[in-house]
Amino acid sequence: MSRFQVVSGKGGTGKTTVAAALALALATEGRRTLLVEVEGRQGIAQLFETESLPYEERKIAVAPGGGEVYALAIDAERALLDYLQMFYKLGSAGRALKKLGAIDFATTIAPGVRDVLLTGKACEAVRRKDKQNRYVYDYVIMDAPPTGRITRFLNVNDEVAGLARIGPIHTQAQAVMRVLKSPETAVHLVTLLEEMPVQETADGIAELRAAELPVGRVIVNMVRPHLLDEDALRTAAGGRRKEIARALTRAGVTGSAGLVRPLVEQAAEHAQRVELEREQREVLAGLELPGHELPLIGEGMDPAGLYDLATELRKQGVGDGVGEGVGQGVDT
Repeated sequence: MSRFQVVSGKGGTGKTTVAAALALALATEGRRTLLVEVEGRQGIAQLFETESLPYEERKIAVAPGGGEVYALAIDAERALLDYLQMFYKLGSAGRALKKLGAIDFATTIAPGVRDVLLTGKACEAVRRKDKQNRYVYDYVIMDAPPTGRITRFLNVNDEVAGLARIGPIHTQAQAVMRVLKSPETAVHLVTLLEEMPVQETADGIAELRAAELPVGRVIVNMVRPHLLDEDALRTAAGGRRKEIARALTRAGVTGSAGLVRPLVEQAAEHAQRVELEREQREVLAGLELPGHELPLIGEGMDPAGLYDLATELRKQGVGDGVGEGVGQGVDT
């Protein structure tokens, strides 16, 4: 499985929840993962019920089998200061630029700079090694921007590389794109079994493929159970009230006549939803990508729910047979 897992999705599909569950699933059996957010929403901290994440890598969870999940909220201004120090040795001068407002200007006005810094910081974590030449993290999982702008977000480094033909900026952009367009990276899209999210997923996949960015899997989130079998669905869809009334009477239900209408209406709504979901599954199948389905877990989400989703991902094969803990990927 790719070491850099990028998770995107239409707003409201639960992409942050899925990214967090994926980080837990991949951290099982002694592995170490880094969960990164880039939108400044502190969604990861809220999910794990911890204090706001600083601009530093912090352990936020322990996975089954002793694995560890670290998290990082990437701040574009701090990332630019790191960049200036790394390539231009502007330690105190960089801090002076921040006081003058130049850093804020560069990360909010200069085209593409913000996205370059965010993706670059994440890719640095993917490539980072310890003194024994082992990868510090087995996997880096990014809670990325929504589907509508994920391709531009990831591909902006190509544009920068084309503008800067030499120098550190060119080198940085080329290094980032080598990671993003390699088998090391997989971009997963989260969706619901609803028409708009599925259509946006299909459009996003087409854009990613056109940009030659590696598409991973489609993850269907918040899947609701089917409460009726096929025969019951056909009955509900047909609105066969007399049959339902007779069945209730045979079952000894008193006042069955008054129950028929609301029961038929609810069953018909359920049958309609099931049919719509079946249609959306067919659309997703046409994308010819591997996928997962995650169940709807009650109201809201807490750490216990994240562990349940991680367990479900593991049951569906996520993380199976990949590596034996931190440092298993050593370059030669």
